[in-house]
Amino acid sequence: MFILITYDVCTADAAGRKRLRRVAKLCVDYGVRVQNSVFECQADAAQWRMLKARLLKEIDEKQDSLRFYFLNDSQRAKAEHHGAKKAIAVDEPLIL
Repeated sequence: MFILITYDVCTADAAGRKRLRRVAKLCVDYGVRVQNSVFECQADAAQWRMLKARLLKEIDEKQDSLRFYFLNDSQRAKAEHHGAKKAIAVDEPLIL
């Protein structure tokens, strides 16, 4: 499944900055950063359950927020990108 993950973590204190780094690291493990707090992730059902549980464990629900958007292939095909940072297809092999 293809998931767009967005988050807003309160960084007013050191604990918030630490949460922000942990949330971003979890997302990097499953996808590609497309904006500062936006990731495009590819995961199967088991990976998704694990990622979601880990993300929810990291945030402070009184200060932070997470949003998950589930996109099918036709919705993904309608996405447009303009400007810096060339888009990367997360479901294709990445050769470095």
